[in-house]
Amino acid sequence: MFVDQVKITVQAGNGGDGCASFRREKFIPKGGPDGGNGGKGGDIVFRAVPNLSTLLDLRYQQLYRADHGRPGSGQLKTGKSGEDCVITVPVGTVVRDYETRDALADLTEEFQEFVVARGGRGGLGNEHYKSSTNRAPRRADPGEPGQHKVLFVELKLLADVAIIGFPNAGKSTLISKISNARPKIADYPFSTLVPNLGLVKVGDYQSFVAADIPGLIEDAHTGKGLGTRFLKHTERTRLLVHLLDFSMMSDRDPIADYETIQNELKLFSEDLYNKPQILVANKIDHPEAKAKFAEYKERLEAINPTLMACSSVTGEGTKELVYKIYEFLESIREGQE
Repeated sequence: MFVDQVKITVQAGNGGDGCASFRREKFIPKGGPDGGNGGKGGDIVFRAVPNLSTLLDLRYQQLYRADHGRPGSGQLKTGKSGEDCVITVPVGTVVRDYETRDALADLTEEFQEFVVARGGRGGLGNEHYKSSTNRAPRRADPGEPGQHKVLFVELKLLADVAIIGFPNAGKSTLISKISNARPKIADYPFSTLVPNLGLVKVGDYQSFVAADIPGLIEDAHTGKGLGTRFLKHTERTRLLVHLLDFSMMSDRDPIADYETIQNELKLFSEDLYNKPQILVANKIDHPEAKAKFAEYKERLEAINPTLMACSSVTGEGTKELVYKIYEFLESIREGQE
């Protein structure tokens, strides 16, 4: 099950209490204070790991607690610190405050860590308060409470390329053809309910990561269909591949579809709308589809000069598309250096 957003509660450990104690040993008169400090409470730590691709585990455990620090004791013994609670999440996870939705951490690198809630400091024992004027302090402090937070955790896929388009435009078929992804594929709209990530190899040594983004329809930016739930997964990508359905089974106007999706991108995020795009006429595996593409080609090139045509079913044009995508990514990378 693909889970990309959850609400959880975290409670860091309390600090241990300080100890009020006096040294009492035979032949040692006036031993003085020897109460140790309490141990620190455990932290709540998020860690991004490469072997996870969903927040499923967090859905089934929504409360996380770290251990409390142990109290100090006599003979200047400091209490043991509480164990940290480490929450492992996929790379690309964003941790937010649940109420304000302010981002607290964006874990974009493997094994990156972030302490989201700190354990309480241990209380000071009475030995700490010994002075020349206070030889026998009886004061010892309680440990501080650990931080308590309610969090909204969401996953944004890390992909170089996002494949977008109306439902049934052939996004899942294309990603299955060019990458190692094996999504569910059917000939009806909304057969894909989750984004699919795939590694696309270019030659022997080059590669990039592509994701197909389901559920884009008119008013997607308001949450209609699968809407904003998956539009966010396009935000980290560097390039958009926009598929248009040219099959004879479809009576839709490709240009109207293009403008609808572009409008949704713009309403959701201006930055997303301005990302580089490759426009792809898909499903041209039939002579009538090829004729339809020829009819629209000049108008589509006026919209976006980077126009490709392919059939994700037969594989026609997909190799050329892969090389064009890689060429674009390289030029984007060089422009950022």
